Amino acid sequence: MAEPAPKTPPDVPVYDTSSVQREYRKQRAKRQVRARRKRERRAANIRFWLIVIGLIALSVYLSIAMWHQVQRLFGL
Repeated sequence: MAEPAPKTPPDVPVYDTSSVQREYRKQRAKRQVRARRKRERRAANIRFWLIVIGLIALSVYLSIAMWHQVQRLFGL
C-alpha cells in the first residue's frame, strides 16, 4: 500500500516577520515616491504651460501696443 503524504513539505520556507514588515514598508515608500514624482511632474507641466500662455499673451499685447504707436507716429 501507498504511504500517506507528509503533512508539510520539508522545504517550506520560514518567514521572518520583521523582514516581511520591512519589505512592506520599503514597497510602500517606493509607491509614495512614485506618486509624489507623478504629482510634481504634473505640477511642473501645468506651470510650464501657464508661463508659455502668459508669454504669448504678453507678446500679443506688446505687438498690438507697438502697432498702435506706429500708426499714431506715422499716420498709417
